[in-house]
Amino acid sequence: FFPVFLGEPLERARKKGIHATKSNVEVCERAKDAIIVAVKPDTVTTICKDIMAVKQTFSAVIISVAAGVTIETLEHNLPGHRVVRVMPNTACTVGESASGYALGALGNDDDRAVVKAIFGSCGMAHELKEFLLNAVTGLSGSGPAYVFEFIEALADGGVRVGLPREEAIQLAAQTVKGAAEMVLATGQHPGALKDRVCSPGGTTIAGVDELEKGGMRASAIAAVKAATRRSMQLGGIPEADIVSKYNL
Repeated sequence: FFPVFLGEPLERARKKGIHATKSNVEVCERAKDAIIVAVKPDTVTTICKDIMAVKQTFSAVIISVAAGVTIETLEHNLPGHRVVRVMPNTACTVGESASGYALGALGNDDDRAVVKAIFGSCGMAHELKEFLLNAVTGLSGSGPAYVFEFIEALADGGVRVGLPREEAIQLAAQTVKGAAEMVLATGQHPGALKDRVCSPGGTTIAGVDELEKGGMRASAIAAVKAATRRSMQLGGIPEADIVSKYNL
């Protein structure tokens, strides 16, 4: 079941065979294995109230993908319920998500299996300690935007040296996709793979030299740090702790 709140999307969902409803309470009453809370962080408390309003007992695990919302917050608003916090990314829409997750205090092996089945079906899913999920947010949660920007920049470079725009974007995107697949398929360190492409005095090392001059590596690290810090702020971590405990 998937809650939809506007008439037109509700009808579109039903035409596709999706069991749609306007009621979060109905979702909970009919859920079998899992309820996924996929809303903005500031809406989570409202959704939790809807869940707690359900009169009948249900056994589905509650999975939140709301950025920065901690297990402590979920368990406070959903007493007695099993919760899991997950941080996926937008690539789940094409079956290539990178997700991190952590189980709450009442979570069990069945819940773990459900989460792996759901998020493993649309990419990879790694179980981590909860305090690391803010870092997951900064890296893979926000990461697609960094990569989109890099692909756009590569394509702009291709246009600058004479390639048509459409072909430049396709070549740039496939280059990033292929390089990523090499990292995953070979298990080799990205630096080792880079070195294999960089012939002494060749074209690639000349390009890498310019990337280093432009601070690409430092900018990528800074982006992950900034997004991680923001995730912590959204989760209500005190500023003093962000600085002293996490060095951000």
